[in-house]
Amino acid sequence: MSLPHEAKPRTTAVVLAGGTGQRVGLAIPKQLLKIAGKAVIEHTLSIFENAEDIDDVIVLMAPGFVPDVEKIVAKAGLTKVIKIIEGGNTRNETTERAIAALGEGLAEGEDRNVLFHDAVRPLLSQRVIKDCVDALDRYQAVDVAIPSADTIIVTRTHGEDGEFITEVPDRSRLRRGQTPQAFKLSTIRKAYAIAAGDPNFQATDDCSVVLRYLPDVPIYVVAGDEYNMKVTQPVDVFITDKLFQLASTAAPRQADEAAYRELLSGKTLVVFGGSYGIGADIATLAEQYGASVYALGRSTTGTHVENPEHVDEALSKAYAETGRVDYVINTAGVLRIGKLAETDNATIQEALNVNYLAPVQIARASYKYLAETQGQLLLYTSSSYTRGRAEYSLYSSTKAAMVNLTQALADEWAGDGIRVNCVNPERTATPMRTKAFGQEPEGSLLSSEAVARTSLDVLLSAMTGHVIDVRQQDPTRDVAESSGFEQALASVLDRQEDV
Repeated sequence: MSLPHEAKPRTTAVVLAGGTGQRVGLAIPKQLLKIAGKAVIEHTLSIFENAEDIDDVIVLMAPGFVPDVEKIVAKAGLTKVIKIIEGGNTRNETTERAIAALGEGLAEGEDRNVLFHDAVRPLLSQRVIKDCVDALDRYQAVDVAIPSADTIIVTRTHGEDGEFITEVPDRSRLRRGQTPQAFKLSTIRKAYAIAAGDPNFQATDDCSVVLRYLPDVPIYVVAGDEYNMKVTQPVDVFITDKLFQLASTAAPRQADEAAYRELLSGKTLVVFGGSYGIGADIATLAEQYGASVYALGRSTTGTHVENPEHVDEALSKAYAETGRVDYVINTAGVLRIGKLAETDNATIQEALNVNYLAPVQIARASYKYLAETQGQLLLYTSSSYTRGRAEYSLYSSTKAAMVNLTQALADEWAGDGIRVNCVNPERTATPMRTKAFGQEPEGSLLSSEAVARTSLDVLLSAMTGHVIDVRQQDPTRDVAESSGFEQALASVLDRQEDV
């Protein structure tokens, strides 16, 4: 056990990316396959980039593809990646090259923590990383595993007759291994040094090397996650892409009221749809914290978001009077209930103009201002974006488009320092909702003030490209501490009745 006065050893993540794409039918390594708009390896590296417990990252890439990863790292600004080197012909050889690279520059007697992780597991949670690093305070070797939900059978082939069951192990003791696998560098180096003397040495993972050649070293098991899946088969590509599509994130709250005032004082917000509801509440909060706010709406300022000239005028006025535009928020929207076959052309055009074309125009007009301040564009979706609802197909489909627009622009504008995010409130008490659905049971809806508060938290964060769920808190579950993918999976059922 580490003593309080001891300095915590440096922790390096080694991303093992030496595999090919043969099993998913690709001519390129599967870690370069794009999922949710980014290469799989970029998603994985970004996890470690954002992990507080990781100091630096080394990548072992398939031979011939190191320049591809170098370009990805440079474009994404992944500052923790310190080395990208070619992997070996086998998993063991790749690990040996990583061990050699990790030993370079170490002082005599110096040790470090190392986490070996498959590049094609892009859904790793921060919780698992932290648990692995914490476990290395007590143990020299750590694995990550989950219980097996399936019955495991042992078979034997009998000639041309096929396979037959020979054993059914007790499932309660079986686990499915994942990564990362974590070690003290001195431990994994020693295990491989001993293994080098075995002419029959062969292993598919690193914990088995320790288990075989250092049998006295206990290997602690950290609980993994069901969604920490490995992209190996074609169906994995599809499932992973869907999980990224549904993933939501909790916005970090500011420490106190003074923090909001410090961050918003002197900033300029332009709020479209600011006449009432969420937009008006954002404007009120931001003004209280010292921001210059331009709240625009059809009923208050005569601003029609579907009119590009009105949008341009609003932004140019804010810029002329304050010299900057830091945040542009669009909460404007229309919700008309009815069967599509019975909807007239004017209603269809209104939905498209207000719910889709207006945000596109707002984004395009905002770009030059936000590029100057490295600000943020904030859009809004509805939980119906995951599955369209009968009798408001126009609303559902245009709100799904907001998610795609957010993700696309976040990538497109990343080089300019502009952040783009999308807030996804559950059923919220707004005049628009009341007009569409009438009065609903008290306490069944989220308040617009709560959505506005979360919106400010998003604006003041470094997040980009995220869909941020705002839900009434379940007292048995701390959403802020859960993974975005846990939220995505848990909220799919909740969304069945949401708008």
